[in-house]
Amino acid sequence: MVRQLLLRLVAFSLVVFAVRAAFAQAPESSRADVAADTTAAFSRALEFYNSKYYASALNLFRQAAAAGNVEAMVYLGVMYGNGQGMAADPAQAMTWFLKAAAAGNDQAMTDVGLLYFRGSGVPRDYAQAMTWFLKAADAGNAEAMFNIGVLNRDGLGLHTSYPEAMRWFSKAAAVGYAAAMNEIGVLHQQGLGLPVNYEQAMNWYQKAADQGSSSAMFNIGVLYENGDGVPKDRNQALAWYKKAAEAGNEDARKVLAELKAEP
Repeated sequence: MVRQLLLRLVAFSLVVFAVRAAFAQAPESSRADVAADTTAAFSRALEFYNSKYYASALNLFRQAAAAGNVEAMVYLGVMYGNGQGMAADPAQAMTWFLKAAAAGNDQAMTDVGLLYFRGSGVPRDYAQAMTWFLKAADAGNAEAMFNIGVLNRDGLGLHTSYPEAMRWFSKAAAVGYAAAMNEIGVLHQQGLGLPVNYEQAMNWYQKAADQGSSSAMFNIGVLYENGDGVPKDRNQALAWYKKAAEAGNEDARKVLAELKAEP
């Protein structure tokens, strides 16, 4: 999507600057009042957002962001990126994520990286994506660690390196990121960068499934259906495919339909 007209962007920037200047120069008691109002605006915005009253949420997030609330900036980026309450505008999403990233928010850094990764609102640039993911990972963001693993696994913007992918997936898994646990299982199952090890694959899939990963549930079903590292068991496969389907996995739904159609 195209950015808003420059005039509107400049006008909005001046409003933000004026609000922040007033906050900086206000007496201590007035600052406390502004901070309280900002917190209240953000909390109310969050209520509207979770209830999907996006237009109301958007206005209040803008107020909170204008007063310096970093989380509100992130939410504005999400809303512009997803087109919640307005037409999707990745360029505006990038603007807000960059503001929040400049204030040290690691999720915003990750989201800037994702926009570069997807080529959304900016030309696709895996090197820039990696730069931002590394910044976020240094700040402890598990999603960014996982994304670095994906770039290394798939050779996006750099040479494929399964050991580096495993290293980053392991970092993310160590802080409880289920998708990374699942990918470690895939590396073991497919023998990518290490010998095939179905026992380790099952171990990591189980960990990820315990965290709610539908992909891991599906992969456990595959191991049982094929008898890889476990006795071949159609009933167990069906049970895991069903769990995955109930958790929203489309591949599991398709496989279930196919298996049920078999004699």
